[in-house]
Amino acid sequence: QLQLVESGGGLVQPGGSLRLSCAASGFTLDYSGIGWFRQAPGKEREGVSCISSSGGSTNYADSVKGRFTISRDNAKNTVYLQMNSLKPEDTAVYYCAVGPCSDWPYRFNFGSWGQGTQVTVSS
Repeated sequence: QLQLVESGGGLVQPGGSLRLSCAASGFTLDYSGIGWFRQAPGKEREGVSCISSSGGSTNYADSVKGRFTISRDNAKNTVYLQMNSLKPEDTAVYYCAVGPCSDWPYRFNFGSWGQGTQVTVSS
């Protein structure tokens, strides 16, 4: 079964950092764009960032530009989301999914969604 597994979430104080990981099970990520999305309670799932298969192209939501960095290590079959200067409004469940960054931040062409990892930013 093709599946992505997110990890690295947790509780952090405002201004803190977390690094999320998105690991693939059952397939290689080498040829896939990977998008990070998040969903806060009562809100729509929104695009956070996307990285192309080569890693040469990245996209960020305006709300996270300059604070979040997406990267990938194809040798480890893993994509990362480094989140710095976290704010309470970053609190959400974070998901990764496979899809073309040309379609990001829209979700309709993204699949193999993981189960998500909770990020809570609170003092």
